Amino acid sequence: MLSAKEQQLLDALEPRAAQEGVEIVTIEVVGAKKAPTIRVYIDTEEGVSFDELAAAQSWINDIMDELDPFPGAYMLEVSSPGIDRPLRTLEHFARFAGETAVIKMSSSDSGRSNWTGKLVGTGENLVLLEADGEVVELPLNKIKRAHVKGVIDFNA
Repeated sequence: MLSAKEQQLLDALEPRAAQEGVEIVTIEVVGAKKAPTIRVYIDTEEGVSFDELAAAQSWINDIMDELDPFPGAYMLEVSSPGIDRPLRTLEHFARFAGETAVIKMSSSDSGRSNWTGKLVGTGENLVLLEADGEVVELPLNKIKRAHVKGVIDFNA
């Protein structure tokens, strides 16, 4: 799911994140190659406050300065995962069982690459998704992108 560069950045950040009590939900590198944007999505068990975002921005920036991941300039964004929370690991998929997810596959045995359905659970390197009245097994290593489909209840 992550590019080699994104995985390299994740590997560099995770030890410090664990010390800080923060989970790195995912990392995205987007935009122009000469001046990309590095997006780091963080979370904690209690959610993410502005103070936690500011503190994380500081130590993540320090690590990025040491790594110097891109020659020249880059932009760093640190954010909460938001209502459409990205899903990257089996633990993420298991934690959000019962929620609706949108999953894009890099390739699929069925020929279908886009799925929307209810997360049922996980198996050995598999995500179980109820879609179109049946439960399908999606190999984790073939999932390109996935996120919870956020729902806003305007009547609450």
